[in-house]
Amino acid sequence: MNFSIQSVYNWYRDTIRNPKYRWWIILGSLLYLFSPIDIAPDFIPVIGWIDDTVILTLLIGEVSQMLTARLKSASKPTESDEAFEYTNNASATGSGGSSTVDVDAVSVK
Repeated sequence: MNFSIQSVYNWYRDTIRNPKYRWWIILGSLLYLFSPIDIAPDFIPVIGWIDDTVILTLLIGEVSQMLTARLKSASKPTESDEAFEYTNNASATGSGGSSTVDVDAVSVK
């Protein structure tokens, strides 16, 4: 079994982005941060805080990326919004003859 920091990071990122396990990973990360049982005990001055800092950094980074993606997707208009806007523009111009519709063409083989 190949163990590396990158594989742990990829596992954490993939698991926290899975909606089924997201809250379990967040809860587990918070419990680890506040738990006195660590990989490196917190009573060791600098070494004890490194693992907590890494977990906190991963948690904050991934949660902020998920929130940013959610805010971006919420600000984008949906297809129904675009269709509603098109029908309103067509009715405002009369028969809709002066409206332009852009269509992305795809070749079929």
